[in-house]
Amino acid sequence: MERFLYSLLTNAASSNLGAITQQTHSLLLTTGHLIRSIRLFNTLLRSYSLGGSPQKAFSLYNQLQSLYCFHSSSSSSLQLPSFDSFSYTFLINAATHASSLPIGTQFQGRGIKAGFHSHVYVQTAALNMYAAAGVLSDALQVFDEMPDRNSVSWNVLITGLVRWGELEYARSLFDEMPEKNVVTWTGMIDGHVRIGRFGEGLSLFQRMVCCENMKPSEITILALMPAVSGLKDMRVCRLVHCYAEKRGLIAFDIRVANSVIDTYAKCGCIESASRFFEDLMERKNLVSWTTIITGLAMHGFGEEAVERFDRMEKAGWKPNRVTFLSVFNACSHGGLVDQGLKFLEKMVNEYQILPDIKHYGCLVDMLARLGRLEEAENLALGIPTEIANVVVWRTLLGACSFHDNVEMAERVTRKIMEMERGYGGDYVLMHNIFVGAGRFGDAEKFRKLMHQRNAIKLPGQSAI
Repeated sequence: MERFLYSLLTNAASSNLGAITQQTHSLLLTTGHLIRSIRLFNTLLRSYSLGGSPQKAFSLYNQLQSLYCFHSSSSSSLQLPSFDSFSYTFLINAATHASSLPIGTQFQGRGIKAGFHSHVYVQTAALNMYAAAGVLSDALQVFDEMPDRNSVSWNVLITGLVRWGELEYARSLFDEMPEKNVVTWTGMIDGHVRIGRFGEGLSLFQRMVCCENMKPSEITILALMPAVSGLKDMRVCRLVHCYAEKRGLIAFDIRVANSVIDTYAKCGCIESASRFFEDLMERKNLVSWTTIITGLAMHGFGEEAVERFDRMEKAGWKPNRVTFLSVFNACSHGGLVDQGLKFLEKMVNEYQILPDIKHYGCLVDMLARLGRLEEAENLALGIPTEIANVVVWRTLLGACSFHDNVEMAERVTRKIMEMERGYGGDYVLMHNIFVGAGRFGDAEKFRKLMHQRNAIKLPGQSAI
């Protein structure tokens, strides 16, 4: 019976089946197994700590405490098990997942009082809790006081430091770490790439593979690809692509394949992106289709992007809001206004997806680019109040300037001023529109109004 319940809880935790976990919890209570077996209690704790309601782990702990008190006060001769290192590890992990640092600190204290102050699993869980909460001083203290550290302890601290922007400190610990593994290398690569230090991220990858003979995982490649995109280096893109292909990572994980499509497109070679996309054959998923549509839109191939969208639907894939945003961008950059409006109708009526502010912004831009300003204005006016954004109106104001529509520019500017008055760029643009129309008096009034309201105009910057 105990073996069956243990297997049931283990499978429920790995499959995130909360209902089975709760049903098994009830069964353990009614059969008395909960108070007899610390192994089952710990497995149940683990299931709750990994699930969607980690707070239930605390309720379970309090429940068992109450049962212990009841049996201790009775004449029962039942031998009660004690909480062990796994119990405190899972309780601290539950506090981490519940973002409840005070409760986690209490369980850390109870674990220390129970004699687990030097236990590597318990202290690593505490280290992870402080690192996740950004309390790096306490995380470092736990790490420094640990008599024994394993690779997980090192990785937790290094990853935590990277996450909270302490990259240099993380790098110094990385260099000190006695035995690095793929998780360590991936974390450091990801940390450098996230803050735009693409060259250093790539150098770490080269050192990992060439000098340390460490085999990267699919997660390593996914962390590296944004660096390749950022460097826009086709040679590096092909090298990483070939390496991932040779290692079997593309065949193993479709996410790696999708990142290759994205990286080729961002490196400027939409032909390679399209060719690789077609080579995926039946392995394509919705992200694959969305990625190639985005890439084609980025390169101005609007009709080709629309053709891919049609093929995607015929293949049985249902577009999501990201897919629609990509095809709207394609229609905008390709001048395919009528098709873009048909996609909007399809999105709302056929797929029951309500547009968000990004969709509206893209559609307003699409209409405004071709001078269909009244339609763009009507669409902007129809944006629900709860998601309305001044950026959409600024896009329309820019189009009014380009198409010399002074009357609409005045209406749009009034709308912008209702939403935000402090950005000087709006005043400058309207001033220039008035000047272009020969309305110098109105232009001067707007300039004075800008100074009266202390509106800020950010100075221009040169990349040279």
